[in-house]
Amino acid sequence: MTCAVLCIGTELTRGELVNTNATWLASALTDLGFDVIENVVVDDEASRIAATLERLGRSVRVIVCTGGLGPTTDDLTTQAVASAIGVKTVRDEASLEAIRRRVEKAGRALTESLSSQADFPQGADILVNPVGTAPGFGVTVSGASAFFMPGVPREMQRMFEDQVVPRIRTLATRNAHQVRLRTYGLPESVVGERLAGVEESFPGVVIGYRAHFPEIEVKVLARAGSHEAARELCDRATTEVRARLSDVVYGDVDDTFAGIVGRVVRNKGLTLAIAESCTGGLVGHMITREPGASEFLLVDAVTYANSAKTRLLGIDEEVIRGHGAVSAEVAAAMAEGVRRVSEADVALSLTGIAGPGGGSAAKPIGTVFIAIATADGTTVTEKHFPGDRHQIQIAAAYAGLDLVRRACA
Repeated sequence: MTCAVLCIGTELTRGELVNTNATWLASALTDLGFDVIENVVVDDEASRIAATLERLGRSVRVIVCTGGLGPTTDDLTTQAVASAIGVKTVRDEASLEAIRRRVEKAGRALTESLSSQADFPQGADILVNPVGTAPGFGVTVSGASAFFMPGVPREMQRMFEDQVVPRIRTLATRNAHQVRLRTYGLPESVVGERLAGVEESFPGVVIGYRAHFPEIEVKVLARAGSHEAARELCDRATTEVRARLSDVVYGDVDDTFAGIVGRVVRNKGLTLAIAESCTGGLVGHMITREPGASEFLLVDAVTYANSAKTRLLGIDEEVIRGHGAVSAEVAAAMAEGVRRVSEADVALSLTGIAGPGGGSAAKPIGTVFIAIATADGTTVTEKHFPGDRHQIQIAAAYAGLDLVRRACA
């Protein structure tokens, strides 16, 4: 069953906003068994919206659309849809009352612009919005089932799962199954080389890749005569993929790298301390975004200045003067110092040159020393990362977390 994703908004066509809705919807529709053959973005112009809908309606069976349902003058989706299917818009009193209750609960007055969100193309199937003021709706456009949802990701995702999926689930051909694996540690080209021949070994399987620095997502999509057969085929192919990539695969689509590292530390019953310089607290931020960090993370000391390294971590000033703040010796002293003051089982430290200045021939921009200290001793790894300041910091944070993962495995 073919479908298309349509996202409406001038802020998208101008590149002012990253279109995360398209990615999320395409993935969700694929998981349901649909063939997503188009992903379209159009600006807030009624005639172009209508023309795009009419074209898509002639080429696919399902259209899933986001954006343009709000209360402002550039929210033109409802009027464009009504024009495309040749009907007028009508106000739904039940939706208006739901909007009124939500607005008044927030301490605001119901205005005409807010009330206009209760206007729908005549005969539309209304989709309830339990987390926002703009309801969605469904209509038939040029023979296709089309569903329109708000552009706010949280509202869109809830409406899609609660309202749209039950209406389209039976339309999908359930002959496909997909597994998405998260990997870290190898570039995309090498991952692809390791997986060469998997598709030939498992007819019906397609391997896809998505680079999201510094990770690579590997998608294993299998099609067969039934969903059960596709799942079995996908599972066998995924086993082969995991075997070829080994511990480069760190989790599934819903996992995060920091979350997996935290799980490893927590499951071992260990505690962790961090001392950061060039990453400026990024490692600690990644860890504390995940639930349960308080169970194992004792301290994240951002010792950016040399004075902080000496006063907070007890590093001898002579070590810094003799070797430089960016050195294996200082990285080791940082890890040992934060482990000592926190009494943690494992300590991680990072010191480096993230740029854009500060590099030299001996220590170019991108040089980072990462140390791990445990009761068994201290090890220091020297890394050289390409890219701009942001990329170097992210790459260093991931490398540090990976060392923690391996030290606690």
